[in-house]
Amino acid sequence: MSVVAAAPSESAEPPASPEGHGSGSRRPHLIVALVALALATYVTSGLWRDPAGRGLTENMGDQAFFEWLLGYGVYTLGHGADPFYTWMMNAPFGVNLAANTSVTVYTTLFSPLTFLAGPQVSFVTILTLNLAGSAFTWYLFLRRWLVRLPVAAALGGLAIGFAPGFISHANGHLNWTAGWVAPVVLWRVLLLRERGRWLLNGVILGVLLAIGFSIAAEGLFFTALAAGVFVLVWSLAPATRSEARAAAPTVLAALGVAAVQAGLLLAYPLYMHFAGRRTFTGTGFNQAHYAEDFGAYFQYPTRSVAGWLGLGSDLAPNPTEETSFFGVPLMILTVVGLVVLWRAAAPGRRATLAAISAVGVVFLLLSWGPQLKFFKSSTSINLPYEALRHLPLFDSALPARYALVVAAVIGVVVAMLADRLLTEPLPSVRVHATWAAAFALALVPLVPLPVLTRPRAPEPAFIADGIWRDYVSDNGVLTALPVATTDTPDGQRWQAYTMARAGKQFRIPGGYFLGPGGPDGTGRIGAESRATDWLFFRAAYYGTVVPLDDFDRDQARRDFAFWGVEAVFLPDEITGAHTDLFRSAVELTATDLLGTPERVGGVLLWRIRPGIDPAGRGTGD
Repeated sequence: MSVVAAAPSESAEPPASPEGHGSGSRRPHLIVALVALALATYVTSGLWRDPAGRGLTENMGDQAFFEWLLGYGVYTLGHGADPFYTWMMNAPFGVNLAANTSVTVYTTLFSPLTFLAGPQVSFVTILTLNLAGSAFTWYLFLRRWLVRLPVAAALGGLAIGFAPGFISHANGHLNWTAGWVAPVVLWRVLLLRERGRWLLNGVILGVLLAIGFSIAAEGLFFTALAAGVFVLVWSLAPATRSEARAAAPTVLAALGVAAVQAGLLLAYPLYMHFAGRRTFTGTGFNQAHYAEDFGAYFQYPTRSVAGWLGLGSDLAPNPTEETSFFGVPLMILTVVGLVVLWRAAAPGRRATLAAISAVGVVFLLLSWGPQLKFFKSSTSINLPYEALRHLPLFDSALPARYALVVAAVIGVVVAMLADRLLTEPLPSVRVHATWAAAFALALVPLVPLPVLTRPRAPEPAFIADGIWRDYVSDNGVLTALPVATTDTPDGQRWQAYTMARAGKQFRIPGGYFLGPGGPDGTGRIGAESRATDWLFFRAAYYGTVVPLDDFDRDQARRDFAFWGVEAVFLPDEITGAHTDLFRSAVELTATDLLGTPERVGGVLLWRIRPGIDPAGRGTGD
């Protein structure tokens, strides 16, 4: 962050309550923590019922990717491997993990749990703690900086931590559900103005920036951008301008220390991210597609009480990206709340409200992407993001996700409004009842439902019992059929579970990741398809079975040699990320291409030997 950070004016903020520091004050903290944890467990309950046997209905691909990262975390510690570049996936090229969402801090901290219980358990544990931790840290942040009453801070914290966007991202995204990163970083930013502590505060912030980058780099970018907008507007307000000017030297010194500290900790991952092998610019996703619809702000999410009542909307790019969906009542309550707070505020407090509002408006505009979409209708109206989309950092972000910052702004306004209404006398019981009804109408429909889950293919004994070791050399290449992609994630899962165990390992071709190969040097999703993996994908995904000839077998021989594949296998059950797969079509295709398989450990196995064509005939090489 290159802007001057300063806390809201102390003279303009509500005084800190004695409850915030006394021994008796821990009870509200404990209650909020337990409520947040209970609600997070409820949201993820489908996975807790059977972490190994059930997956996220809407996004098994991302779930498999993060389970793979968790397994790789154990492998990294056990083998001294590079946490930011792996050769275990996408044989023979490998994958730049620094250019992906590698959640390195999580994979390291949870490696004991991953080793003992498996990546599946670590995944749902982190997902649950992310949701609960986000709500709780926002509660603490609001309690410390903006509101007097614990109940108001709790209401705001829960509204942010369990906002529709974060519930939507609970469908597989361990990075985007880590909403606790923002309030922790912002807390330390607001402390940078402390005189005489610029060195310590700078070092602490630098460490937190490094942690945040390793868990949610895009979210950290949003946090820095929001902090910059807030501080700029607050510092320019007449009531707080002199206060900002006085704090500037201390803040700038602390920011310098933070930059150096974060730079030292992130030197290698940043190098790998921007200049390492197999890096890329932009993203493999269409930014115009992953932009928020104007109407989405006034609709309800599918996994909510309102959605359960039939009021859910389909305006999101997919169910994992319902990042706004606040509903008309909450949008109205937010605007009315800002007006009420503004009218009653002292000049310094108005500077804070103006800065918060500015953050909300800026991120609202950014979330709409390069062109305005109005209730599914594309328009030719260019928006600010059109001028930003090709700039560094902006080119790697998906516009719809900026709405997560809008969710935080709304939660802050809700907390501040509730605090004022509960601490200031109102004219009558009727007014009290009207405000209570308004809050209920705005918030109750958004109470989340559990994320949807469905059964997924069980780990075959061939993998679980280590039978595969008899057919593949150490670090040799083995692949499930179909080859692992975002739509066919089983092969990536099987490798994840193997890496979480000690001993011999295997590599896989393909996988779900971001890498080079997109248009104009941008990224693409997964490896570039070859004829043979496309043959199996087409059979699995579409059920297409076509007669094969010697040309197909010769192509398969060359593709297997390119990957270095020593064996391929087909489990008795296979799972698609978004749809059922046609296993029988894969078996027919594999048998036609590779000949009669062996039956071992609950899978059909085909050995691939150098110098022998896939059907078993000598090649003469």
